[in-house]
Amino acid sequence: MNRTDQDTLESRLVILAPTGRDAGLIASVLEKVGVRCVPCPDAQALGEAVDAGAAAVLVTEEALEYGTQAQLKQIVDRQPAWSDVPILVLTRTGADSEMVSRVRDTLGNVTFLERPIRISALVSAVQTALRARERQYQIRWYIAEREHAEAALRAADARKDEFLATLAHELRNPLAPIRNAAQLLRLKLPPVAEVQWARDVIDRQVQLLSRLVDDLLDVSRITSDKIELRKERVELSSVIRIAVETSRPLIDAAEQQLTLGLPPAPVVLDADPVRLAQALPNLLNNASKFTPTRGSIRLSAELEADHVAIRVRDTGIGIAPEALPRIFDMFMQAERSLERGHGGLGIGLTLVKWFVEMHGGTVEARSSGLGEGAEFVVRLPVQVGGVEDEAMAVAADADAKPTAARQRILIVDDNADAAETLSRLLRMKGNDVRTAADGLAAVEVVADFRPHVALLDIGLPSLNGYDAARRIREQPWGRSMLLLAMTGWGQEADRQRSREAGFDHHLVKPVDLDALDRLLTVS
Repeated sequence: MNRTDQDTLESRLVILAPTGRDAGLIASVLEKVGVRCVPCPDAQALGEAVDAGAAAVLVTEEALEYGTQAQLKQIVDRQPAWSDVPILVLTRTGADSEMVSRVRDTLGNVTFLERPIRISALVSAVQTALRARERQYQIRWYIAEREHAEAALRAADARKDEFLATLAHELRNPLAPIRNAAQLLRLKLPPVAEVQWARDVIDRQVQLLSRLVDDLLDVSRITSDKIELRKERVELSSVIRIAVETSRPLIDAAEQQLTLGLPPAPVVLDADPVRLAQALPNLLNNASKFTPTRGSIRLSAELEADHVAIRVRDTGIGIAPEALPRIFDMFMQAERSLERGHGGLGIGLTLVKWFVEMHGGTVEARSSGLGEGAEFVVRLPVQVGGVEDEAMAVAADADAKPTAARQRILIVDDNADAAETLSRLLRMKGNDVRTAADGLAAVEVVADFRPHVALLDIGLPSLNGYDAARRIREQPWGRSMLLLAMTGWGQEADRQRSREAGFDHHLVKPVDLDALDRLLTVS
């Protein structure tokens, strides 16, 4: 049924007046003023007409006495939430009957018209009911359009998430061999200044692009409420050390001076070290980008009751007063000039705020104005009780770094450059390494080679990495093997699928070689 036909049905007045010629007479009067009328012979016909579409119902008191009240109650009860169909009742002259009282109490939107009634009064009452019903229809269409728009937004959001995940996967795949090649250059080439500089440029830019990809995905996850913290006891100095190591190449490239000021006693946080290791480098990178060459940046931390205050202060271009309230808004970027472009996506500070607040902390920006530098202050709750002992235990555990023994390792990746560069790096560490380019070949090589460790890409030809892992785990010799998923897919759903397939760990490309070394050490 098209919209016009539906509108025609829904503009009708349904009439039930079973005695004499009442229904016909009422219809003839109202149709002269443009009201479409549908006289009904009984209550069943009335219900069918209302279900098909009706603007209002007109019944006589006599009709109610014939058992119509129960049917009308059912009609009212099965209306959708937006609907409150008007019911007009033509009553007898005189005091209200018991039937009329019950109708008033049970049917809701009822108007009683006492007979005899002037034609003009009847027409006015009916038209008023039709106008009220029209407003209900407008609300219905508004609700329907809003629900359609919300469904479209949800679909668009899902497509956006899928696109970002695919984009990240496609970007990470070529990043992996580039990063591996840079590491090979670091290990193999002689220490020639220009060669070292070129190698360091490649390494810095790969890390930068990797962080941009991660930031894009994190924005999508947080706005979709799909991110969870994995908290553990972590010592503040280790988080700061990682942050400094991450941002050091950018700071050194600008010849800036970075100074640190940390509490004399260890400080332990109940935190997700990965997320904090994203937040603090974003603050340091932000300070570096907006600080001139050979400027100064200070990173300090101090205890304040049950919180620790982490401050990043720079001697950069500062923040205009009108920009301070919006500095953590997504895609917010300070005014820039063509002479000094700072780049970035405008989401780094937004991520800082989200990650800090997810930890129960706060972050604020301070600046005396343009040219006066800026300071960002992060406050995080600390673990209360036994802080120093816990910190020493955490630090001792972190400092225990046994060396990996020589192992048999299989690398499975259909990107030949990625497989070859990683295999060369691992061979340089004394491992016996083989490679395969598809899932079926991987299963065959594993059966013959019996590696201690297998690193499998997920998107493989002939047999995907998940199914290859399942086939390996089915074999007695495959149950104790260390299986590492090594892929450009890095969302939580991807990690869950890896766990279900039998992988021990899920590594996102480009693989952090230090993290891989740690996994190989404990395997």
